[in-house]
Amino acid sequence: MWCPFCNHVDTRVVDSRLATDGFQIRRRRECGECGARFNTYETPALKAPNVIKVDGSRELFDEDKLRHGIQKALEKRPVETQAIERSLRKLVRRIRTLEEPEISSQELGGWVAEELARLDQVAYVRFASVYRRFEDVQAFREEIERLERDRPGTLDARQFSLLREMEEDPEQGTELTGQAK
Repeated sequence: MWCPFCNHVDTRVVDSRLATDGFQIRRRRECGECGARFNTYETPALKAPNVIKVDGSRELFDEDKLRHGIQKALEKRPVETQAIERSLRKLVRRIRTLEEPEISSQELGGWVAEELARLDQVAYVRFASVYRRFEDVQAFREEIERLERDRPGTLDARQFSLLREMEEDPEQGTELTGQAK
């Protein structure tokens, strides 16, 4: 490997160990010419499937796009970073080990929704509102009721307080159905 400091083509490995996530090898290298030290990370090269979008177009699976979408749904939610990383690794592993060369964005979105439902129901509803293209508040209500039926006892009552407040607060000016008072 070449040195990023002096561009010399001969560097040697000083130390190798697993990176903290266990999916990479960190190699400490030293340049034989200038003596500079730097790290490299080695990961397995796995072929990711193409994603078939709703409009029929295809694009390569992008792990950064997946990460961004999950982080956006979990923004300002009390979910540990380690739990998020575990879910991301689980999804990426599932995607990269697919036997098929392509996956639909709907199927991929369903997998993401499953993971978000395990992590945080509010993040799940945020993601589902985009993924399932909710048109009105009734669609949100139906999804929340489905969550309550499918996962009884796992929901935090505080997550529904906003909906109750909106129904009860006369200052809002509208009810959840969207009708003016």
